[in-house]
Amino acid sequence: MAERVIIAIPTCKRPKSLARLLDAIAALRTTADISVLVVDNDAEARQGFNLCRHRAPDYRWPLRAVIEPERGIAAARNRLVSEALRSQAQFIAMIDDDEWPGPNWITHFLETQKRTGADILQGSILFVRDRAGSGAVSDICHPTGPVDMLQGAGNLLIHRHVLEQTPTPWFDPAFGLTGGEDLDFFVRLKRAGFRFGWANEAVAFGRETALRQSWSWTARRAYSNGNSDMRVLLKHRQGAMPLALESLKIMGALLLSLPLALILGFSPNHRSAPLVMFMRAAGKLTAMLGLRYNEYALVHGE
Repeated sequence: MAERVIIAIPTCKRPKSLARLLDAIAALRTTADISVLVVDNDAEARQGFNLCRHRAPDYRWPLRAVIEPERGIAAARNRLVSEALRSQAQFIAMIDDDEWPGPNWITHFLETQKRTGADILQGSILFVRDRAGSGAVSDICHPTGPVDMLQGAGNLLIHRHVLEQTPTPWFDPAFGLTGGEDLDFFVRLKRAGFRFGWANEAVAFGRETALRQSWSWTARRAYSNGNSDMRVLLKHRQGAMPLALESLKIMGALLLSLPLALILGFSPNHRSAPLVMFMRAAGKLTAMLGLRYNEYALVHGE
């Protein structure tokens, strides 16, 4: 009997990217029983919702879209999970609207899950460059097999029992506009004893746009990641030692970033590293002071 998989997509004001993703899903090579669920987090324009409604009658797989009026990535992901659990799907595959899967994406996910018995798997994300020689955004890869921690909710296969056994909300609304909701989710799952795995062949692709190649985007992204990661650590810390160690790392990064900038300034492949180090440490420091950066207050892409 074919495995039932529901592909769950959060979207917000990116109709062109969503259309590309739906095209790629329609071209999947798989024997699985597929359905597609889209949650549009833009209750006003409803571009994603309208696109799905237009394409649903002739789409290869059952395609359904709903509106989530509460803004924020956590609200969109929570709505995806609640709607997905109403289906009979054994697995929920999560992919973001600015990504698209390779043709054997689901096949590789299911084969790796069967082989490893992992409760939740992450697949690799490879970035297509707009121009040769760029590379501000690193590919996200790992050898296939068990892993200690996952790196993001953009390319996941989750067994439904994970979500059924996890208290709601699955994704903490406190991280709705800042990001970090996925790391918080993974920390909770790890503490609950669920097994993580990596499926390197279950590839999804992203595009490194001109915006993502800019220094300003690199700086904002590093600051945002540092800020949200520290907020997750503060939420889940056990005792003073983890925070003390993190404070030492922050001070070290702030002190070393300027000398590294002078050393690596003439290396095209590494000169952004000191900026990333400094901004990530700055984001962590401001989180310790109670400040948060709302990365998802703005939508980038089309």
